[in-house]
Amino acid sequence: MANNTEPAAVPKFTKDQLLGSKRYTGRRDLLGVLLDGGKSYTRDEVDEIIKKFMEGKVK
Repeated sequence: MANNTEPAAVPKFTKDQLLGSKRYTGRRDLLGVLLDGGKSYTRDEVDEIIKKFMEGKVK
């Protein structure tokens, strides 16, 4: 039996999938503005985008 050493693929989601997910229910408006419709994101990427936005300075 071969030993598979490749890491499991991290799932990516489209903007529409993320906007419809239960995980981001309270952040739909924010994600609607911050995410690009033609790109796919991992959950970690989305969490980082939200974190950077929330830590940003008010002008």
